[in-house]
Amino acid sequence: MPGPRRSNADRSWRPIARRLWGSLKASGQTDFYQARDWVLACSLREDLFVYKKSGKRSSQMLQTIYSAFERLLVAEGGRRRVRIELHEPEPEERSAALLAIADCKKDFGIAE
Repeated sequence: MPGPRRSNADRSWRPIARRLWGSLKASGQTDFYQARDWVLACSLREDLFVYKKSGKRSSQMLQTIYSAFERLLVAEGGRRRVRIELHEPEPEERSAALLAIADCKKDFGIAE
């Protein structure tokens, strides 16, 4: 998807905003994001940047930002609430291509 999903962190962002953005792009729940979710994530990224840069910080603003990120299932608590559990992919012993070739050999009676 062009646009926000593939955008990289800007050097002007605070380190925590860059790390959060990078980790969001790499997280499993983002496989289910729609375009509007990425737009919301971009908006929240900007809000977090402005908040962190601000000399006058509001605890209510921070809570609002964190709540919105939770709705994007960024935190484990949000994922639990909607019953989504992410797991690391199981390592494959044989690739799908090798399994398909083996199936074809069986079909043709030339199985090993």
